Amino acid sequence: MSSTHTAIRRGLRRTALVATLAVAGVLTAAGSAFAHVTVHPDSYAKGATDGSLTFRVPNEEDNAGTTQVQVYFPTDHPLLGVLVAPLPGWTATVKTTKLKSPVKTDDGNITEAVSQITWTKGKIQPGEYQDFTVAFGQLPADTGELTFKALQTYSDGKVVRWIEQSQPGAAEPASPAPVLQLTTAGASNPTSTASPKASAAAARPATASTSDSTARGLGIGGLVVGVLGLIAAAYALNRGRRQRTDL
Repeated sequence: MSSTHTAIRRGLRRTALVATLAVAGVLTAAGSAFAHVTVHPDSYAKGATDGSLTFRVPNEEDNAGTTQVQVYFPTDHPLLGVLVAPLPGWTATVKTTKLKSPVKTDDGNITEAVSQITWTKGKIQPGEYQDFTVAFGQLPADTGELTFKALQTYSDGKVVRWIEQSQPGAAEPASPAPVLQLTTAGASNPTSTASPKASAAAARPATASTSDSTARGLGIGGLVVGVLGLIAAAYALNRGRRQRTDL
C-alpha cells in the first residue's frame, strides 16, 4: 500500500502543477494581448475603399489616466481621404504632409496625405480603454502591410512609445506598433466597415474587464478544472488510506 500511497501523492502534485501553469498561461496571454495599442480590423484588401479603422488604446497604469494619443500614418504608402470620427470629450488635430510622389486617382493627382492625428483633452481612466476611429477613402495597393506608430501620454508625464516592429521568427516586442495587414483582393477580409458616425457611437470608454472577459473566463475555467482534479486526487488518497486501515 505504501507504493500506492506514494503514486497518489505524486499524481496530486502533478495535477496541481498542471492546473497552476495552465491558468497562469491563459491569464498572462490575455493580459499581454489586451495591453497593446491595436488597430481593428487587423486586415483589409489592398486598395480597399470607403472603410474605417479603429485604434484601441488601453490604460495600463494604476494611478494615472491617458490624456493624449498620437497616431502616425505611413506616407510612403499613404491612406487617401482620411477623416476623423467625432469623439465626445476629445479633440483631434490632423496633420498632413506633402507626398514625395503624387498618387494618381480617377479624380486627379493627390499630393498630400494625413501623416499624424493627435487626440487631446480627453482621459482614459485606469482599467478602461478608448476606441479612436478614422474613415478612409482608399488604402494603398502596393504594399502588404501598414504600420501605425503611436505615442500614449499619461497624466503623470509618462509616455509609452508603441513603435517597435515585429521581426519574422522573433518574439513579439515589448511595445509593438499597430499593424494592418493588406491582402490580395477577394480574400476573406472586410472592404468596408460601419460609417464613422456609427463607429463613434460605439467608441465610448469601456472597462478592461469587459473587453477581456472571454480570456478571463477561459482562465477561470482552467482553474475550475484544476480544482476538480485536486478533489479527485484527494479522494483517491483518502480512499487508499481507508483501505490500508481496513487491512
